[in-house]
Amino acid sequence: MKIAILSLGPQLYSTQRLKEAGEQRGHQVDVINTLHCYMDITSNNPQVRYDGEALPKYDAVIPRIGSEITFYGTSVVRQFEMMDTFALNSSIAISRSRDKLRSLQLLSKKGIGLPRTGFACHPDKIGDVIKNVGGAPVVIKLLEGTQGIGVVLGETQNAAESIIEAFMGLNANILVQEFIKEAGGADIRCFVVGGKVVAAMKRQAPEGEFRSNLHRGGSAEVVKLSKAERETAIQSAKAMGLNVAGVDILRSNRGPVVMEVNSSPGLEGIEGATGIDVAAAIIEFIESHTSKQKFSKIGCRIQG
Repeated sequence: MKIAILSLGPQLYSTQRLKEAGEQRGHQVDVINTLHCYMDITSNNPQVRYDGEALPKYDAVIPRIGSEITFYGTSVVRQFEMMDTFALNSSIAISRSRDKLRSLQLLSKKGIGLPRTGFACHPDKIGDVIKNVGGAPVVIKLLEGTQGIGVVLGETQNAAESIIEAFMGLNANILVQEFIKEAGGADIRCFVVGGKVVAAMKRQAPEGEFRSNLHRGGSAEVVKLSKAERETAIQSAKAMGLNVAGVDILRSNRGPVVMEVNSSPGLEGIEGATGIDVAAAIIEFIESHTSKQKFSKIGCRIQG
């Protein structure tokens, strides 16, 4: 197969591992800088151009789209889709998961466990927004934040109101969420590939910190999932329409609750903590999916 990886950093761990895993299985794998792609939108002959030439036909594209380039990145993925290239995660699924509010609304509709969440533009009573999610302490999040950036704990009613007012003064879109104290500063990252949890790790925040992101000094270790946690992760990825997803779960007194569904989860932390070859699992899924597509097309031609 010919596989393209859309990535801004060929030197990044996840990009390198996916390239290695694909080449080890005999595939041609090209790393393409997403922002250097440009699109020729022509009837019956859509193309993605790169470095002055039209890119060849790829069997699959692996989007490694950072949140800062979501709009342009998903546009490039969509162009590949117009060329009948299989996208590991579709453009619409990436967009859906990147919108934190939309993703929570979709998860809520599916009955998936969530922390109680409030969203408002300019509420008449900020105190009621806080009260409605269970009162202080509350977690206040910027909708556009990643890797724990833009996530603040309002420990008291006054502190929470002041933080919310400050964010609103900057015209920032924010979520106000219930603080799951019993999680103890830990969360579980479930790595879902093709409707299965292929690896899971527990991330623990450093002392004095409530954010468990590894980028913020958190530690990671292998964790055994309960049946409910495994099913929650699988259903969350399915609700987003993602073939590959990092689903972040907290252990609450009422069962697993989902904090976020990530469409471009990193491989370094999960592979390092678990020793599982997640990159190979992703390539195997692409092989399986593209084989089914080819078989289906051959079957259609025979029937026709």
